[in-house]
Amino acid sequence: MTLKALITGSSGLVGSEAAAFFDQRGWQVIGIDNNMRRDFFGPEGDTTRNLKRLQSVTKRFTHHAIDIRDRSALTGLVSEHRPNLIIHCAAQPSHDLAKDRPFDDFEINAVGTLNLLEAARHFCPESPFVFMSTNKVYGDAPNRIPLTELETRFDYADPASRNGINEMCSLDTSLHSLFGASKLSADILVQEYGRYFNMPTVCFRCGCLTGPQHASAEAHGFLAYLARSFLEGFTYKIYGYKGKQVRDNLHAYDVCTAIWAFYEKPRSAAVYNLGGGRDNSVSVIEAIQRFEKLTKKKIKTEYHSQARLGDHICYVSDLASFHRDYPSWRLERTIDRIFDELVQSSL
Repeated sequence: MTLKALITGSSGLVGSEAAAFFDQRGWQVIGIDNNMRRDFFGPEGDTTRNLKRLQSVTKRFTHHAIDIRDRSALTGLVSEHRPNLIIHCAAQPSHDLAKDRPFDDFEINAVGTLNLLEAARHFCPESPFVFMSTNKVYGDAPNRIPLTELETRFDYADPASRNGINEMCSLDTSLHSLFGASKLSADILVQEYGRYFNMPTVCFRCGCLTGPQHASAEAHGFLAYLARSFLEGFTYKIYGYKGKQVRDNLHAYDVCTAIWAFYEKPRSAAVYNLGGGRDNSVSVIEAIQRFEKLTKKKIKTEYHSQARLGDHICYVSDLASFHRDYPSWRLERTIDRIFDELVQSSL
């Protein structure tokens, strides 16, 4: 019997990587994507290119232009296929855009997730349910950790915090942004369906996800958008913290191997911080320097002293919990390889 994976946001960065990943392993992939990213970010966010690529390289992939807010259509598709695995990537992904489109943000991120959970509960409750959450569920609580300012980055002042943020970081009494609030609502729903209905669910709380298939825009897609800035010659805007703010970066392929690990050994109501860890961390300044070295080009930057509201100053994912439960999982895409891929894909 052919196994089936249902993937929402299947034309996006992680969704398209997962669609190809599971297709290559002989799975039937049911993709859901209505290209809302173009609606959010304009032509530069258009995922049509990813969809066409998938249709050309896969053997068992089918595309459905369904809006996850359409409960009837979503339920119908789940009831028809009863997938062995659900990977929920579809989202309004922008920290900044949410304030301008709060109803779209909440309905897509929270209500859309509820629609999918209910369909899964009724038609495939034993199938692992993977939710791509975000580190923004912690709000700005990570900024309470004491930092030290170095020449090119901020870093954790206490050596005990060196490995970064773990899952015990507070979710309360912090500024989340409306995006963080909607994703936290979905995150808690996914956990609750795991606990209350004993379903195999996981929330992967990710930071900066990246890869050459990223349809990047200024409001979303840090490294890919910076690479585009270099290759296409437009000004890159830096918002606050002297450009020393730090993110760990995780390649979409390594997300897929983490999903595969969870599928093979599912748990109920699991929560993991998933990122590139310290080895894949980089500040804005450091990223600019790396791209300058690789492209032999200089970039024009525009500095804005006002940081984005609720933005993290230094965020590195502590991977200890996931490594403990899935000790065979390892990052395959180093930060050097990520930079190389982004430059080559932008040429």
